[in-house]
Amino acid sequence: MTLRAPPDERDLDSLRSFGVVNLDKPPGPSAHQVAAWIRDATGQGRVAHGGTLDPKVTGCLPVLLGDAARMAQVFDDAIKEYVTVLELHDQAPADITDIVAEFETDIYQKPPRKSAVKRQLRSRRIHALDILEREDRRLLLRVQCASGTYIRKLCHDIGLAAGTGGHMGDLRRTATGSFDDGSLSTMHDLVDALAFAEDGDESQLREFIQPAERALVHLPQVTIAPSAAREVAEGAPVYAPGVIETGSAEVGDATPETGAQVVCVTPDGAAVCLGTLVDDPDGDSGLVVELDRVLV
Repeated sequence: MTLRAPPDERDLDSLRSFGVVNLDKPPGPSAHQVAAWIRDATGQGRVAHGGTLDPKVTGCLPVLLGDAARMAQVFDDAIKEYVTVLELHDQAPADITDIVAEFETDIYQKPPRKSAVKRQLRSRRIHALDILEREDRRLLLRVQCASGTYIRKLCHDIGLAAGTGGHMGDLRRTATGSFDDGSLSTMHDLVDALAFAEDGDESQLREFIQPAERALVHLPQVTIAPSAAREVAEGAPVYAPGVIETGSAEVGDATPETGAQVVCVTPDGAAVCLGTLVDDPDGDSGLVVELDRVLV
């Protein structure tokens, strides 16, 4: 079993088959349609995106390519950030800043009737909620929230609390987990870069398609020996003798808690699997990581 090369040493075919594109979704198509276009453009049999966006919504949409689609679950609990226009139906009250601040907490929402999920009341965390600008009846809001939060419903509820009524205007997602709008690429960028790569200039495509490990930087790492990685590739879990160390630059060197989701990597940083930590990785024997997704 041949393991993947280190993330920064892969050829273009390897990047396409285990990569991620931080896409600037345009208005019009759905997130599913955009992901399908990228699948066809890159020649991959499978892709997965980092969270549904309605057709009119723009912004940050990470798209996992090829084998990386197996790890789409890493976006399930990713914090999302949006910038939206709240259109109040009358002049904002003097205490609108305080009213908005009251929503920076756990809120309850029921999915809309057209939603693909079951319509039942559920709790979602609003981590941060700021008024960026005010103009007449319009408020420009920045929202950091748990995955699955309905911004349209949030705007509606703020309008009710303000006593004016209100609805959501434009909406743009500015961050999904560790991906933000500082490194977005458009569909046109990607298609052009693919054409340049066909002519021998790989530089732009390497800028737009990143190694899939980029989507895992928020997870605790368990570094395992190459021999253990080959066993994982055949479906075996990770045992203590195969563990080299834990920790990463992003999340620190502290040993993750039992029950935490972790990513197992080779000593050169290539992702091997996603799993659940079930015992002390510093132990001498026993099962350490149960497999959730094999990535090699």
